[in-house]
Amino acid sequence: MPNLPPLSLYIHIPWCVQKCPYCDFNSHALKDEMPHVEYVQHLLNDLDNDLPLINGREVRTIFIGGGTPSLLSSSAMQMLMDGVRERLTLAVGAEITMEANPGTVEADRFSAYQRAGINRISIGVQSFSPQKLQRLGRIHGPEEAKRAAHLAEGLGLRSFNLDLMHGLPDQTLEEALDDLRQAIALNPPHLSWYQLTIEPNTLFSSRPPVLPDDDALWDIFEQGDQLLTAAGYQQYETSAYAKPGYRCEHNLNYWRFGDYLGIGCGAHGKLTQPDGRIVRTVKTKHPRGFMKGTYLDKQYEVADAEKPFEFFMNRFRLLEAAPRHEFSLYTGLAEEVIRPQIDAAIAAGYVIETEEHWQISEKGKLFLNSLLELFLAEE
Repeated sequence: MPNLPPLSLYIHIPWCVQKCPYCDFNSHALKDEMPHVEYVQHLLNDLDNDLPLINGREVRTIFIGGGTPSLLSSSAMQMLMDGVRERLTLAVGAEITMEANPGTVEADRFSAYQRAGINRISIGVQSFSPQKLQRLGRIHGPEEAKRAAHLAEGLGLRSFNLDLMHGLPDQTLEEALDDLRQAIALNPPHLSWYQLTIEPNTLFSSRPPVLPDDDALWDIFEQGDQLLTAAGYQQYETSAYAKPGYRCEHNLNYWRFGDYLGIGCGAHGKLTQPDGRIVRTVKTKHPRGFMKGTYLDKQYEVADAEKPFEFFMNRFRLLEAAPRHEFSLYTGLAEEVIRPQIDAAIAAGYVIETEEHWQISEKGKLFLNSLLELFLAEE
């Protein structure tokens, strides 16, 4: 029997006030009144169906994402969290994060979310430039973003995060750094700072804006990274920075190849079974289908041949060293299975190996796709 990895819970709230042109997440513009209580009841039914897959294991972290979870009424959030606690054993001091859009932030509602058990808030700021926010289709302005950050800080939560993007349409180096300086001035314990990419099936994909070129993007990253480091933030993942002690435990569990239940529209789950099988679940994407009670879209086992790629695709996003014993612990495979690929990665200068760890090198970070391709299953 394998050692089961830590377990998290992801809950998806699929509605937004409006769909952003860059967004490829499973989100839907709200056309009518949001079905707060009805949707929560479906979420809890969905969770009930998944309980046999976790055999009573303790849940370490919860993340409520979207969409815009802060559209959910405070009473519905209380109902949701009460229902989760009735069904699951939560670890003492579990990190419970909720995403929020600054345009939907209200002081009374945030206090009520906190009473329901939310102890970490992730605020989707994206930029402090009114023009850039408008170009990104955001419904908030810079002042609302700052107000939301001050509100999160004033609640005395265990942590809060600001989401910030760079490489925006027609963005100059100085504009990108100015956004970052304004974010740092708000003193969030955690900053997600990531590059805008054009994803298929988005409005930006059909009408692409002019984005900074690769040289400009490198300058933005290099100087931005220096700003963040000087302000006391440590990069621990490709696009995540935190003050010491404030890394996002939920996301760390994903990247360490941990397990997670996924409930709600389009949510994904990964659940290791006592016999060593890894089961993946995908939930019905559209709210219409989900709210008819058809929760599960598909469920399948991860083939042994796929496990090395899945393990390293997550693990090598983190800058920390990967303990070698965890590969066998969490995949059920012997290290000999991947010895040729590891040797090739070392020879290419992508990975440094010690008796205890594998560490992605500076070159490996730059050529991450090439590194990961070594672990792809052969057709």
